[in-house]
Amino acid sequence: MAKAKTVFYCQNCGAQSSKWIGRCPSCGEWNTYVEEIIQSDKGKNKAPVTANKTAPKPKRISEIEAGTENRTDTHNNELNRVLGGGLVAGSLVLVGGEPGIGKSTLMLQVALNLKGMKVLYITGEESEQQIKMRAERIGMNNPDCYILAETHTQSIFQHIEKLLPHLVIIDSIQTTYTDIIDSSAGSISQIRETAGEFQKYSKLTNTPVILIGHITKEGSLAGPKVLEHMVDTVLQFEGDRNYGYRILRSTKNRFGSTSELGIYEMRGTGLREVANPSEILLSHRDENLSGIAIAAMVEGMRPMMIETQALVSSAAYGTPQRSATGYDIRRLNMLLAVLEKRSGFRLGTKDVFLNIAGGLKVDDPAIDLAIVSAVLSSNEDIPIDQKACFAAEVGLSGEIRPVNRIERRIAEADKLGFEQIFISKYNLKGIDRKKYKIEIVPVGKIEEVVGKLFG
Repeated sequence: MAKAKTVFYCQNCGAQSSKWIGRCPSCGEWNTYVEEIIQSDKGKNKAPVTANKTAPKPKRISEIEAGTENRTDTHNNELNRVLGGGLVAGSLVLVGGEPGIGKSTLMLQVALNLKGMKVLYITGEESEQQIKMRAERIGMNNPDCYILAETHTQSIFQHIEKLLPHLVIIDSIQTTYTDIIDSSAGSISQIRETAGEFQKYSKLTNTPVILIGHITKEGSLAGPKVLEHMVDTVLQFEGDRNYGYRILRSTKNRFGSTSELGIYEMRGTGLREVANPSEILLSHRDENLSGIAIAAMVEGMRPMMIETQALVSSAAYGTPQRSATGYDIRRLNMLLAVLEKRSGFRLGTKDVFLNIAGGLKVDDPAIDLAIVSAVLSSNEDIPIDQKACFAAEVGLSGEIRPVNRIERRIAEADKLGFEQIFISKYNLKGIDRKKYKIEIVPVGKIEEVVGKLFG
């Protein structure tokens, strides 16, 4: 009997070696190599995809016909936005997220919404009865949605050959396995091989395929990095368990922008699309409280208002604490240094805590001015008017810098009934103030902001 061939794979980046290595030479991580048994001959002649096997020939680029980008409307506006307008024919989409965050619910809702299209939902983690129960809870029905409880890819492709679906959903890629590789399901070699089979199928038959993937405890997608390189789009489904809101982000998209954002609310009947994100990011309060400022931010092409909350107090243990939730702690330290050096506020001996309301993580520099205002409001214990908002970046010399898409930010604030918006005076060029009801307050230095807010 032939000796089984073994290969060592890096669990972080997918690099392979003939022997165990303590530190991966590709990604630099320690103790990530695991041994896997592979068998290349078994089932190698089995083609997982049925299509016209015509040998491709090199063509001049001028001879290639420009194909139209056919997109399928998922009937889910938030998902369409993140995908760049809908599912592209022949695309491979990877959806990742923590367990229980709602990946399977979202994909089942998409499958049940696509009436008139054959959708094959392949489940390797749940039974058909469990999927049926979830569909009844969601309250949707699609006579053309087919459920298949199978993990063997050769059997899956046999069913696909008979059904010829318009969309295939795999839940999840970590549960599938192929006979070509002689290792357990979920191993690096199995994930890479099965994903490669589905990629080949989607490209040859022009059928979109959605793969649901697990994530590691660090929050990255499980499996080798090569899996992310193989797919056309990588969507990250995230959210805080203490909030009922879920955020869908695109970290890679060959057919659209990676800066778009989709927001959902988790309910007993499934995921509800949130068309107006400001409704979840602004708290409704009866009285003015110090340490709260509203920022006008933009994610992709979508403007939204978010609430920044700051708390400044005397350091109880001698060493001041700096803490930020939903915001980069290093940028917060930079803004505090600017306030200390350029504006004379003594914050070095005080604890500073910052929170972005709604569980959102933001990196838009346009919220700098709102954060500075919230910190100063808490430090002076003077509330900021609820009808005032901010949209500007703060530089290291204390100057108020302009930001992009300022007109979208102003229009969103105007639509939501704000009365004042503080922007950089260098952003005024080209803005027609007459078409807005909101008062536009231009500022150039932090001192000007302090004078207008606190007198």
